[in-house]
Amino acid sequence: MTDSPQNAPVKPVISPGAAKRANASMIGMLLAVLSTFAIVLTIVWLNPHRDAASYRQPVDVAAIAANAADPAGFQPATPKLPSGWYANYARWNAAGADGVAYWDVGFVTADDTFIALRQSADANPSWVAAQAEDAAVTGTRTISGHTWELRDKPKGDRSLVLKVGGTTIVLTGAAEFKDFDTLAAAALASTGAQAHPSTAASTSTAKDAKS
Repeated sequence: MTDSPQNAPVKPVISPGAAKRANASMIGMLLAVLSTFAIVLTIVWLNPHRDAASYRQPVDVAAIAANAADPAGFQPATPKLPSGWYANYARWNAAGADGVAYWDVGFVTADDTFIALRQSADANPSWVAAQAEDAAVTGTRTISGHTWELRDKPKGDRSLVLKVGGTTIVLTGAAEFKDFDTLAAAALASTGAQAHPSTAASTSTAKDAKS
């Protein structure tokens, strides 16, 4: 059975003008997409991918320490460290409820571990314990002729504590002893504390100390 004329499907008829306008709109849309894509590619090309190191903001520890010296009442430690180390922050913290104001610098080692240096002329046992994360005293460590108190946790950060030149310095972090030794020696040198070459080699006496 064939379709009668009245039942035949209706085929839409587009006028030449409408077809031309539709084609023009499609071409315009494609050109817009291509233009946007070209702009994006240009931006990517002009701004190549940066690794994490390129986002590192330089911290001028010496300049910040110079500004902190007046409120501190002492010259904050500004360790000069080997290549590969860098400071990721430096600040002077005014006294809080505990009454302790202190110099605070964070150092990232060449091995990408971290050690915080905190120095205060107002340190008390409670403040020292807080900076050392309440770790128990497990021994001592001699660095540049000065005997540092070692506080250590089996599964936590370690700390070295030293009273020198009217201030207390606390180093806390998860780094290896060799990095603590490097930072401790550099911190002492920057404060003008006299080193004793005959005992400059670092030693540790701690039954619970981590290697």
